[in-house]
Amino acid sequence: MTSTNEPRANGANGTAAARPAAPSSVRAAGAIVAIEGVVAVVWGVVELVRGLTGAAESARGAYGMAFWFIPLGAAVLAGGIALLKGRRWGRTVGVLTNVLLGFTGISGAFAQGRPEIGVPIILLAVVVLALMFSPQTVAWLDGEYRRD
Repeated sequence: MTSTNEPRANGANGTAAARPAAPSSVRAAGAIVAIEGVVAVVWGVVELVRGLTGAAESARGAYGMAFWFIPLGAAVLAGGIALLKGRRWGRTVGVLTNVLLGFTGISGAFAQGRPEIGVPIILLAVVVLALMFSPQTVAWLDGEYRRD
């Protein structure tokens, strides 16, 4: 069984065909997902520092935020970098992250009454998901994408 990142065999003669480079939609989504990961890691570090210095209202809450944001942000950053490098597994991380961000934005915009925060999050999630499910990206995932 071969990895999804390895070239596929042509079949008849067993030679491997190189996977085409990722389309611009994948690279753009990868850049956005990587930025989302960086933001999460930085936010986690800021919360950790606030907890350590006593600047947070609740040190336990700050440590909890850091506990989740640093490793999850690092995973999202890795997914974004994978997309930039044309690795298919990064798409799963990007899609999952942005579905969750979309719901977070909906909660912020409507349930929490903060549309100035929630609506931009929703728009960002929609842009990334549109890139992830664009015809170019789907063709690339199926191995049918060819650069013109």
